[in-house]
Amino acid sequence: MVKIEQVVGIRVITLDEVDSTNEYAKSIVREVPEGTVVVAKRQTAGRGRKGRSWTSPEGGLWLSVILKPPKVDPRLVFVGALAVVDTLADFGIASGIKWPNDVWAGGKKIAGVLTEGKVGEYTILGVGLNVNNPIPEELRETATAMVNFTGVKLPLERVLERLLFHLDGWYRVLKERPEIMMAKVRERTFILGRVVRVVEDDDVLIGRAVDVLDDGSLLLDIGGQLRRVLYGDVSLRFF
Repeated sequence: MVKIEQVVGIRVITLDEVDSTNEYAKSIVREVPEGTVVVAKRQTAGRGRKGRSWTSPEGGLWLSVILKPPKVDPRLVFVGALAVVDTLADFGIASGIKWPNDVWAGGKKIAGVLTEGKVGEYTILGVGLNVNNPIPEELRETATAMVNFTGVKLPLERVLERLLFHLDGWYRVLKERPEIMMAKVRERTFILGRVVRVVEDDDVLIGRAVDVLDDGSLLLDIGGQLRRVLYGDVSLRFF
């Protein structure tokens, strides 16, 4: 039997509090092996895409994975998204990917994924997953947590164990069989076939989400014209 060497989770650094696990990971990236994970009980300056703040109180999973692929791959964000979907399924929670970097359950956001990197050196894969943490009142219409589905608090160690297992598995699939990973991304991207609003830089696009292409971009049908979108903020609530 061939032994498969673990990459993600080869080393786990646990912190009580940090400004941002991504920023901490960047500060140690040259000193630690690929697959090192930084986990914090609390983040004081958690960030999402475009520098947006991410509420990170105790009770959630806030972590960053240090990866050192040979080149920057925008599809790494899907490694995080697929791993979260699989982890939620392990606890009986159905969810899906809202392209490109959010995971929704029950019509609300339950997790976000962020990738940052330096070309040719590293990529930091950040994951924020609401587990037992309370959702602020002003976000309860749009955000949720695992505890809202299970009815009981979950052991964070167990959730982390499953998340790292799936992150490691999907990272390996991306490196060895990326077409398989992208097929799963299409299967689990729930916006496909729906009319969405996409903000890409200064452009606002409204069209039907047709496909997620092999390079990770979204294909939109805008009045019969196909448009490939490399990145953007997707909204389903714009009517």
